[in-house]
Amino acid sequence: MNTKLTEKCFKGMNGAYAAMFTPFDKKGRVNPERIEEIVDYGIKNGLNGLYLTGTTGEWWLLSLDERMLVMESAVKAAKGRCKLIAHVGANCTDDSVELAKYAAKIGIDWISSITPQLYRNSFDAACYHYKTITAATDLPFMVYSMGSALVPERDIRLFDIPNVKGIKYTGRDYYAAQCLKRRLDQETIWFAGCDEQLLCGLALDNVFSGGIGTTYNIIPKHFAKICELAAKGDFKTAAKWQDEANQVVELMIESDNWSYRKAMMTFIGLDCGAYRKPFEPLTAAQYKAYAKRFAALGIVKKDQAKK
Repeated sequence: MNTKLTEKCFKGMNGAYAAMFTPFDKKGRVNPERIEEIVDYGIKNGLNGLYLTGTTGEWWLLSLDERMLVMESAVKAAKGRCKLIAHVGANCTDDSVELAKYAAKIGIDWISSITPQLYRNSFDAACYHYKTITAATDLPFMVYSMGSALVPERDIRLFDIPNVKGIKYTGRDYYAAQCLKRRLDQETIWFAGCDEQLLCGLALDNVFSGGIGTTYNIIPKHFAKICELAAKGDFKTAAKWQDEANQVVELMIESDNWSYRKAMMTFIGLDCGAYRKPFEPLTAAQYKAYAKRFAALGIVKKDQAKK
């Protein structure tokens, strides 16, 4: 990475980011108009950016053209008002390279990738995968660690890869995260990926600079406030926002049918459709019962995103 890019890649990157849902219209196509509304709602409520076509964004259920459309639509909607991180992870590394090059072409700020999910899923395979992707552009790269243990003495090698400048850590071993961060002799930026433990991660102060998560789409103000208050050292007030957020998280994740997560977006006035198959769409009766429980929390108002 050139020196000029290194100097500016961290500027304004801290804070709360939604791992954006990929919205579909009634015919099951990517909905650019809804993407614009999601971006506007997030910015209005304090989000600093969005993480595109990640796990929440159904990357494994989208075609490359659809993923490019999501990126393009988000860039047009953001108009430079927030940061955009494009997840370019794919089962085929060449597809990741194609997505990375497109992200660089249209003005995405950062790229990111999960480790290989099929066939070679060793640490050496991850390094090879990341090296190939990062060599394709000059964009700063964010490792996406999800569901695997951090091993500080091993994982420090990831940051020897050119352009690797950050990590989205969707795990709960903050001790290992702290140990790894301490070993680094270069500037990097880290984001906590477990919504329900954002404040726990931020309490470490010198490890995480913000968070990236699913629930940030639904209640962006809560996570923006947690980041803002933690930065000021007001953990008591931040804990109240985290407690409310966790009530939403608890309801959101109780089913293994992720279409319930998108149903929360319908409730707030930003219908994103259902998750694609193999997930099932909710029936009218299922949605009505779920919406009633969501409303009963008293945290979110119906159609609040339209107000």
